[in-house]
Amino acid sequence: MDKAQIKAFIAARVAKELKDGDVVNLGIGLPTLVPNYLPEDVHVILHSENGTIGAGTVNDENRDPIHVVDAGGSPSAVAYGGCFIDSSVSFGLVRGGHVDATILGGLEVDEEGSLSNWIIPGKKMPGMGGAMDLLVGAKNVIVAMEHTAKGNPKILKKCKLPYTAVKCVTKIITEMGVMVVTPDGLLLTEYNPEFTVEQIQAATEAQLIISPELKPMV
Repeated sequence: MDKAQIKAFIAARVAKELKDGDVVNLGIGLPTLVPNYLPEDVHVILHSENGTIGAGTVNDENRDPIHVVDAGGSPSAVAYGGCFIDSSVSFGLVRGGHVDATILGGLEVDEEGSLSNWIIPGKKMPGMGGAMDLLVGAKNVIVAMEHTAKGNPKILKKCKLPYTAVKCVTKIITEMGVMVVTPDGLLLTEYNPEFTVEQIQAATEAQLIISPELKPMV
């Protein structure tokens, strides 16, 4: 798989986690692809922490890159029935537990479900944004990311980069498999048939628990 195929594969699998009517917050990058793969009978309400409920698809007719942007600063739109809200209301929804799922990228995730995704020391970064609030406020936290970076594991025994939040992730979805965070560690519940379980473990620093009901990713 090339990088574009990997991102599409992960996004398509993440889309299966969402239910009709869910309020969903999408992180920048790969997570923004997820709505492209939702089944026709599943409609979610997209929340952006910078002040929109019901974000929509950007097209030539509604494109307004100056006034309507997503949390990452990219051009956005609001679907019919959506609305603009101020920052306090937006974060009130997050902190009040009204966001059903947040889908975020990750630099590192560890076996306890802690996530590092906002800064690499020494590199210029835009800031944490709403990630910390989303990680502790959303009902379901899904990390959607490539399994490795330049061949190095991103799923670790313990994160080495500064934490965004600790013990917050519920599920990790990569091009290699689906891992559920449990009190005993990371449970591999699905695998990509292009890889063996041994190859997945070799690309993962944390020790994986293999589900007795392990099945292929579809």
